[in-house]
Amino acid sequence: MAQLHDSSQFSISKQQLFPQEEMLEIKKKRKELTIGIPKENWEFENRVCITPQAVQLLSDNGHKILFESGAGDGSNYSDLEYSEVGAEIISDKKRIFKSEIVLKVSPFNNKEIELLDDNRTVISALHISSQSKEQIYGLMKKRVKAIAFEYIKNESSHYPIVRSMSEIAGKLSINIASEYLSKQHGGKGVLLGGITGISPAEVVIIGAGTTAEHAAYAAHGLGAMIKVFDYSIYKLRDFQRNMRQQVFTSVIQPQALAKALKSADVVIGAMDIDEKTDKFVITENMVQQMKKGTIIIDLNSDSGSCFESSKPTTYKNPAYIKFGVVHYCVRNIASRTARTASIALSNVLTPILLKIGDEGGITKLLKTDRGIRNGAYIFNGILTSQSLGIKFGIRSKDINLLMAAF
Repeated sequence: MAQLHDSSQFSISKQQLFPQEEMLEIKKKRKELTIGIPKENWEFENRVCITPQAVQLLSDNGHKILFESGAGDGSNYSDLEYSEVGAEIISDKKRIFKSEIVLKVSPFNNKEIELLDDNRTVISALHISSQSKEQIYGLMKKRVKAIAFEYIKNESSHYPIVRSMSEIAGKLSINIASEYLSKQHGGKGVLLGGITGISPAEVVIIGAGTTAEHAAYAAHGLGAMIKVFDYSIYKLRDFQRNMRQQVFTSVIQPQALAKALKSADVVIGAMDIDEKTDKFVITENMVQQMKKGTIIIDLNSDSGSCFESSKPTTYKNPAYIKFGVVHYCVRNIASRTARTASIALSNVLTPILLKIGDEGGITKLLKTDRGIRNGAYIFNGILTSQSLGIKFGIRSKDINLLMAAF
């Protein structure tokens, strides 16, 4: 007697087969979104979240884009470029902030939070070190769903926006170092890579993550001598393997690091320091021992610098001299190449916006997408970020538990 391999559509009762109803898949109800892109509130932020090409893709999928006039100027995208692909150009900022989703680069300030309607979705950078309790409470009162660029993960559990901006910052740091070594910028007049018969400049990199790797790639391409320091031997091994060429690496030891700093021409800080500690990798005493005219490029001046002598600067006054050493400590260094950075942001954010529409809204996407859910720090007015809760003394809840109720 032949065996029945699939009896999912039948029930068996006393050796008789009866047909059963087949369950059909319920089609997801797609949602058309209204997305607002306001002009950035900070004068030194030149990036924009989505490019005209992304707007065309979103418009073709039925979504409405409200674009504040001039929002793309910093990245050299004109209003006309956006309007030609379906965006509605608006001068009324209030209308932008009434959109279902408000998307911007820099964190929302108090004035912008006031403009938001209740129950909106806001997506932007968080910059936890610069947040205030007032701003967090303001967003909570508006009962928003807030998602931070820094915490969004992809399918590989990487942070795509952080990674993209880190790549840009790493490569830019070497360009900036080369500029400030030149006589035109008050430097020693040293060529970073040297020439035949003349030693190249020495570049010391603190950290062995993505930013450090791309700084090392750029420095190596120009012919500089590179030394990399990190606390983790495992990170240094990964760094060495990814570089695919021999580079001087060392676990951070005060004596070895101090010796390298004394001969360095450029020192790049590419390591995040835990804000709970007051320990600096490079103390002021170490900086005083450096050669006059050495260039320090601090890529984390506002989020736990590894230099004791560092303080955040802006593009208006990007560098200052302390102990005879030039300090370049601009906070949003990726904005220096705003167009490239904007394209990188758009490449990550556009698929997310399409998924929100395809899933039928942000709540449904948060339930199914663990990477996007990781980026949420407020859900319907409830704080879901433990680190923000600890910082401001606000009770937080696990978003994974909240999702079970929605």
